[in-house]
Amino acid sequence: MGHWIELKPEGAGPIAAWRDDPAGAPRGGIVVIQEIFGVNAHIREVTERFAAEGFLAIAPAIFDHVEKGFDVGYDPDSRARGMAVVAKVDLEQVLRDAAAAIAVAREGGKVGIVGYCFGGAVAWAAAARLPGLSAAVGYYGGRILAMKDLAPKIPTMLHFGEKDTHIPVAGVKEVAAAHPDVPVHLYPADHGFNCDHRATYDAPSAARAWARTLAFFGAHLG
Repeated sequence: MGHWIELKPEGAGPIAAWRDDPAGAPRGGIVVIQEIFGVNAHIREVTERFAAEGFLAIAPAIFDHVEKGFDVGYDPDSRARGMAVVAKVDLEQVLRDAAAAIAVAREGGKVGIVGYCFGGAVAWAAAARLPGLSAAVGYYGGRILAMKDLAPKIPTMLHFGEKDTHIPVAGVKEVAAAHPDVPVHLYPADHGFNCDHRATYDAPSAARAWARTLAFFGAHLG
């Protein structure tokens, strides 16, 4: 069962994190970086799914520096609240938060990072800048397009939706062209296709991306 723990990142006060441990010995650690909606039910379920696959999974509450316990759904008002909070978030501090989570996830062995939406861009930045990682996966991280000049130092995989009105496919293809060693997968789906709490959930695309993600982490973590 998952439970809340406390992380003490450099540069700021402590934050919460949701931790899920596998039933047996971990095959690796996974740091899960949230969307703009907080470490909500969906993100906690993601950590649970990774734990069920044998990974020690940790989702740091990176919005705690702005608003403690931020946890919202996907209606327009919640989205507006999430956008307002993420506008106040410092990416450098988020990377320090991720580093604190990596330190704990290392208890499980080699560590990977996965992120969704805003978290997808954080995973991309972490792949280029943070030590202690062995693999990274980003889902529909729109800010990756503006950070395409970053060079991942570890194996990295990206997932995007072809119908995503927030992320131009042309920009995704530019990222793919700039990083031929990075598998960039496009799905016939909209933004947030992995989240079964959202109207844009696409079960076939989510299942395919999940299978690829598990295989990728399995190859690089254990």
